[in-house]
Amino acid sequence: MLKVFALLTLLASTAVHAQTSLQADLPLKYIEQVHPDAEPRPLVIFLHGYGSNEADLIGMKFQLPAQYNYLSVQAPMALGEGRYQWFRKKGEGAYNGETDDLQVSSQKLRDFIAQAAKKYHASPDKVYLIGFSQGAMMSYEVGLRAPAAVGGFAALSGRLLPVLKKELKAEQQPLPLNIFIGHGTADDPVPYRNGTDANAQLQKLGYKPQFHAYPGVGHSISAAELRDLNGWLQQLNP
Repeated sequence: MLKVFALLTLLASTAVHAQTSLQADLPLKYIEQVHPDAEPRPLVIFLHGYGSNEADLIGMKFQLPAQYNYLSVQAPMALGEGRYQWFRKKGEGAYNGETDDLQVSSQKLRDFIAQAAKKYHASPDKVYLIGFSQGAMMSYEVGLRAPAAVGGFAALSGRLLPVLKKELKAEQQPLPLNIFIGHGTADDPVPYRNGTDANAQLQKLGYKPQFHAYPGVGHSISAAELRDLNGWLQQLNP
């Protein structure tokens, strides 16, 4: 789950880094790519994967709707210089979200979303999370536990954590929530079945996720997925 976005660095990443600096006025540190005016605009919040940082996904904005504002968040737990995580493993198993830091990170992220929406003049239904890998797990965690906080989320190469899956109740009426799931069929760190399982589980709960499979793609974001993400966001706010 390391940085795998060589494609994105070709999208004028040097210009991005030259124009951004780490902000610390909200509950989580972040970088911004926003319009200079104060007009209400849809807001995308990027959530990076395990071992990465806030600079990893921001280059995606060059392939996404120009009318949006974009923030990219730094996960709160440091692994080393320039490397962060949202929550730890429990033992040597998978990232099942059974550690207390998942709850701490989730609360910080919910607080960040609420305060960022106010700062950038976006109503909650116009805020969208885009998470990759462990960031996608956080998108599920926050989006499904606090659906009124966001208008939707995109989970890229992620999975529904077992602690969340067992707590989701089919009898609960789902709130309107736009969901995009993208997964490469050749993904080894987070196998493709995790994407299809999440899609099936959410459909059982009454949601209508937009699911995209990417044949032959590993644990990364392809050009095709960027095009699909762009189309999804454009449909939400034409």
